[in-house]
Parts: sequence; structure tokens; C-alpha cells
Amino acid sequence: MTIQQTQRLLKVQILGMLDYNAAWELQRELVSQRSAETIPDTLVLLEHPATYTIGRSGGYEHLLVSPETLQQRGAALIEVDRGGDITYHGPGQLVGYPILQIRDHGRDLHQYLRMLEAVIIELLAEYGLSARRFPGYTGVWVGDRKIAAIGVRSNTRGVTSHGFALNVTTNLADFTAIVPCGIHDYGVTSLAELLPVVPAFNDVQQRLIRIFLRVFDLHLIEPV
Repeated sequence: MTIQQTQRLLKVQILGMLDYNAAWELQRELVSQRSAETIPDTLVLLEHPATYTIGRSGGYEHLLVSPETLQQRGAALIEVDRGGDITYHGPGQLVGYPILQIRDHGRDLHQYLRMLEAVIIELLAEYGLSARRFPGYTGVWVGDRKIAAIGVRSNTRGVTSHGFALNVTTNLADFTAIVPCGIHDYGVTSLAELLPVVPAFNDVQQRLIRIFLRVFDLHLIEPV
């Protein structure tokens, strides 16, 4: 299967709850396969158990409790190779890992980030929420609160990994252990906090897939 045959196709994997390290290993495998052009662009959707990750731009200065305290709470703390600072993943958060050949989608990592933001903004609009970009920051915001974090990586062959995390019914209290994304002045929010009726998690997933296909001009290989 050559890149010419695969560049307009998307495979989606919905995995449910998955340990962060297991998902990271899966990403590495998919990146290797996409780099070798043996698979098409792939979008992995899942949830993680309570996990705090520190990206290449971050450090422990934005962790507000000790690693031992996190361990006592049953939460993992992992240093990762994506861009960005410290963030939180947990149940009720829709995490997406797009494994894409970036040269098929504008060739520019900054444009790719804007496209991911556009997916989330359009998704939230379907629920009647006016979401936006925040000048100087990556991610998606409703008012002055962040609802989706984005942190990505691209390898030497231009294949992306890591991605976005959208708070659906996430326990926002778990963010108090950190300065989310290293941003002191603004808080976080979720669909559950903003909407009178919380949408089903699967509904959010399915809408996101549909919008992702449109924004990235891809065609789904098989129904999910």
C-alpha cells in the first residue's frame, strides 16, 4: 500500500479506557507503520485513567503536589516527548491521537495545530458553544477557560503523534494538582460544566470523527 493509495483515507480506532504507557507504545508502532507507508492516516480515540504528563516545554515547577501524593491518589506521572507543558488526562476526557503524514495536510506543524483546533471548535459549535482560539496559546477555549489541550509531535518523516484532550465529563478538581499547560491566569472547563444536559460520550466521539474527516479532507475506511 503506497502513500498515494492511502493519503486520502482514515482509519479510526476507538479503544475505550487504556493505560497511558500502553497507548504511547501503540502510537510508536503506528508512527513506524505510517512512516513506512504500510497503513493510512489513523485516528486513535480513547480515555486514560488518571495520568499527569509533562511535555518537552514543561517541568516539575508546574506540579503543585509531590509525585508521592499523586501516587497515593492512584495517578501516574509521566514525562513524554510531545510539545507543551504539564497536563492531566482522566476518565471522561476524550483523547485523540492522530497519526498523520503531515505533508498531506499542509506540510506545516503550525497549520496542523490550527486544524486540530478547528475540529474542536466546530464540534463544540454543534452543542451550541462558542469556542475559540486564545492568542498566544495552543488549544481551545470557551470564554477564558480551556476546554481542550493540544500537544503534538512530528518525527523526521513528518508523521504526527500525540494530539488533543477534550474535557467532556472530566473531574476538573484533578487539575488543581497542576498549573494546566503552565498557564497561571486561566482555568479549565468541560462540556458537563457548560451544558445543561451532558451529551453521551459516544455522541461526542462520533461527531468528532465526522468533523475530523471534513477538516482534514479524508474518507473513512470502514464504519466505527
